[in-house]
Amino acid sequence: MQTNAVILSGPRALTLGKVGLKAPVPGDVVVRVLHSGISTGTEKLFWQGTMPPFPGMGYPLVPGYESFGEVVETCGKTGLKPGDHVFVPGANCYDGDVRGLFGGAAGTLVTQASRVARLDPAIGERGALLALAATALHALVAPGATLPDLIIGHGTLGRLLARLVLALGGPAPTVWEIDETRRAGAEGYAAVHPDDDPRRDYRAIYDASGAAGLLDTLVPRLARGGEVILCGFYTAPISFAFPPAFMKEMRLRIASEWQPADLDATRALIDDGRLSLDGLITHRTSAHDAAAAYERAFTDPACLKMILDWSDAA
Repeated sequence: MQTNAVILSGPRALTLGKVGLKAPVPGDVVVRVLHSGISTGTEKLFWQGTMPPFPGMGYPLVPGYESFGEVVETCGKTGLKPGDHVFVPGANCYDGDVRGLFGGAAGTLVTQASRVARLDPAIGERGALLALAATALHALVAPGATLPDLIIGHGTLGRLLARLVLALGGPAPTVWEIDETRRAGAEGYAAVHPDDDPRRDYRAIYDASGAAGLLDTLVPRLARGGEVILCGFYTAPISFAFPPAFMKEMRLRIASEWQPADLDATRALIDDGRLSLDGLITHRTSAHDAAAAYERAFTDPACLKMILDWSDAA
């Protein structure tokens, strides 16, 4: 089998091309991808060539771990059937020298059924957002976690964090955003410029910006014994001035990626209407225009989330 896939052959060298697919084995499903998302975190680092050494990385590779599509074939017992719609968190299913470190940006995927999450087909392109929402939830429900009263960044991850706080019954957080255009769209909470916020007693600050140099700005805003949670992916070393953090008795936590239980919990919040994914996708284009789509996703501040449509490019 062959499929069209996004191929990143080096920094800023991205094309749509044909790749071979491994044959399914028992327990696998074959998924026709309808929509895939572009991550402005890890995928941007691969595109820029700034990703730190990571197991399995190297070029050429198929990026992407945010795919939504339809099961077209099953192999053995899978618990799924053709016609089911699923979220696929990437796939390592390619023949030859193309790496599938994430591997979700392709027209057809072969993956273990145990890795996918069944979704209502009506969710459409929003189904590609499930992993990002699960990543936000994972940060919020870690053992001993305190829900944020301040979130840094009003991009897609920051918005999901704020929406999930409300969905989990927490008080409305404040969200800092320096870009005026991105402060729009806050529902049930306030998105403000940091300079307009005088508060200095936050108990839990969640940073969704991925900017490594913010800690010295955040420490003075903490209550004594407060916590900073890093939710982004940071390429530069994390550093901060010790004396102010010492005086605050600051705690620092790093939130990693979602786990399978987070996908299930996020899906339940969506299914019962407590979490909405509306308004997060701002741009969409055909997978045939992938090169331009990736560049815009990474360079246009107005682009919260870019979705590739695979309906005519499988």
